[in-house]
Amino acid sequence: MPLRRSRSGRTRFAAVIAAVALILVGCQNGSSSSDHGRQELTVAALPLTDSAALYLARDRGLFAKEGLDVRIRPVQQSIQALPALIKGQVSVIASANYVTYLQAYEKGTLDLRILAEGVRIAPHMMDVLVPKDSAIRTPADLAGKKVAVAVLNNIQSLTLNAILDAKGAGRPVYRQILFPQMGPALERGQVDAVHAVEPFDSAIRGELGARVLLDGDSPPVQGLPASGYITTRDFVQKHPKAAAGFRRAIEAASKIAAQDPGAVRAELPKYTKVTADQAKAIHLPTYPATADPAQLRRLVRLMRDQGLLEKDLDPAPLLAR
Repeated sequence: MPLRRSRSGRTRFAAVIAAVALILVGCQNGSSSSDHGRQELTVAALPLTDSAALYLARDRGLFAKEGLDVRIRPVQQSIQALPALIKGQVSVIASANYVTYLQAYEKGTLDLRILAEGVRIAPHMMDVLVPKDSAIRTPADLAGKKVAVAVLNNIQSLTLNAILDAKGAGRPVYRQILFPQMGPALERGQVDAVHAVEPFDSAIRGELGARVLLDGDSPPVQGLPASGYITTRDFVQKHPKAAAGFRRAIEAASKIAAQDPGAVRAELPKYTKVTADQAKAIHLPTYPATADPAQLRRLVRLMRDQGLLEKDLDPAPLLAR
């Protein structure tokens, strides 16, 4: 299975926004009227299982039913689309890592609104992998070892730290390596382990025979919200009908994904390099029908515990309803 692109994140937003080039080539306004009368929205999305509801909503006509014409622009990291979102050049970022955008909100970089929930962590949707002949045998052996994550101080390190803390184990040293490069880095010994998400998780295990050391869906992070569909308060205020229609379409698609995993597996080959046969074996996340403030507060508490947020933050007012 070909290795793929990475999940979103951030460490220093001011530097990132100044440095990141706008990769959504040809994208002008995030919201406009199309020739057939539907409101056109541009959505930046990662090619991960997180984005399945977005593609289901498009391909099953759920956006069209709401009077929307959604144009999807793939990105390698959702943080790459942040400048475009702030400027109104994209309307929504899909599969957006909550840790990243809650940090941006606290720092005043982004006036965040969450249109819909994306996915929650499920068994083996992300694993800590080690080489098959590695001397690392238990989570405690990770202490001081080099572990690859897609972005530092993000959902991967947040959840792994929480799992290790609960086990009384020491923390590793994190190295930032994009998902497509994790397999080669592990094979060359540049890192001792990788924290990979699907479909990269299955790819690394299949190509290298890597061994699962730890399921990322372990206490105390089981079922934790991982990503969502985010926008700005300005977009919600200027386009309330489109925002509400987008939310309804995603929630309807998420219900389909939750009730019929086969629909997700059929969709994956359309927007990833995963083949139909490979899609049958991928571990899928949980697709919640609606965003739950109580579950998001779990995430906020973990972020506070690890110093990723300076103040208590109530996510409920950030949900666009």
